[in-house]
Amino acid sequence: MTNFKTIATAAALIALPSLAFAQDAAPGFDEIGPYIMTTLLFCMAGFLVFFMAAGFAMLEGGLVRSKNVTMQMTKNIALFSIAAIMYWLVGFNTMYPGDFNGWFSIGGQTTLDPVGVAAADAALDYASVGSDFFFQLVFVAATASIVSGAVAERIKLWPFLIFVIVLTGFMYPISGSWQWGGGWLSEAGFSDFAGSTVVHSVGGWAALAGAIVLGPRLGKYGKDGKVTPMPGSNLALATLGTFILWLGWFGFNGGSQLAMGTVGDVSDVSRIFANTNMAAAAGAVTALILTQILYKKPDLTMVLNGALAGLVSITAEPLAPTLFGALWIGAVGGIIVVLTIPMLDKFKIDDVVGAIPVHLFAGIWGTIAVIFYNSDASLMTQLTGIVAYGVFTFVGSLIVWFILKATMGIRCSEEDEIAGLDVSELGMEAYPEFAKG
Repeated sequence: MTNFKTIATAAALIALPSLAFAQDAAPGFDEIGPYIMTTLLFCMAGFLVFFMAAGFAMLEGGLVRSKNVTMQMTKNIALFSIAAIMYWLVGFNTMYPGDFNGWFSIGGQTTLDPVGVAAADAALDYASVGSDFFFQLVFVAATASIVSGAVAERIKLWPFLIFVIVLTGFMYPISGSWQWGGGWLSEAGFSDFAGSTVVHSVGGWAALAGAIVLGPRLGKYGKDGKVTPMPGSNLALATLGTFILWLGWFGFNGGSQLAMGTVGDVSDVSRIFANTNMAAAAGAVTALILTQILYKKPDLTMVLNGALAGLVSITAEPLAPTLFGALWIGAVGGIIVVLTIPMLDKFKIDDVVGAIPVHLFAGIWGTIAVIFYNSDASLMTQLTGIVAYGVFTFVGSLIVWFILKATMGIRCSEEDEIAGLDVSELGMEAYPEFAKG
């Protein structure tokens, strides 16, 4: 009997660590799976949206004249890098400040999760801080890229980059907090799924203000109202840039589902992909047909911008529509581009790459189109959001542009513009083998 008790006691002592381990076992996949999958979604979608920086660079490099290509490449890599730093420094915590008054807050530096964070210390109801920060960061860089193309070929480098600091560090995060940070527009019921207004219209309003303050390129508009075409240097490069942007948009819209932890979430992401693609295709085909009708020949640059306008148009609500819904929403975006690019010329607003029609006008349309498939959205609320973002960004941008113009000047000299910004601002050419001897 004594031996039996001794053996039983020993067995119990041996089993204690196992029992303790069972009680303290790591959470199962049902608990941590949504966190892991949503973090993965943000990382993958962020990679795709980051690649849009290359798309903007190639699109702009192809649509400007060869004497300004190096400047566009410099602006694009610099603006992304500045956006990354400013969004870490103040932007992310300004846009997502937690509890605040719903209107205005300036945040501090972003702090990542600790290395090897334990499940007990992680935000298992959402995603890692690093993935969320990275995914939101690439959006703000896209906003600055919109401005770059519109003011090309006559703006100095450093004033432009100072404007980028203000836009990415303060203006975009403050207005973004109104909707995506739980601010007053979110409380009012404004709906913008992935940023037709929050991202694209903001970039468009800032670009419009810059184009107005800068004025048109030399020789663009004659005294008799005649518009002088200034063809881009490389339409193959512009086409490549458009396809890269099209690809990146799957991350832009798909990642904005903000969850991938359930069957429904994954299915919704795939639905968003399909609708995003359909809208782009419809915008391109519509622009192709409409330019054939209006100009007797298709215009490739209009077709490229038609695809982008279709993408912008579906961005405010890429989940709810049917494929046919995405088709007609994107098609209207294509029509908008073809009709509004000549309209800007009538007002002598020189937008080199068509950024304002694509991102501002199509962005407004896409935000309004939400009401057709989202029963919770109202026209008045959507218009309120459009006006609020327009007034804040346009007026704010005008102030910044005018201050820069008065203090350091924003436009290069006539001689420098004629020679090209590659030589005058940077001292190097994108295509030196074609330079005159």
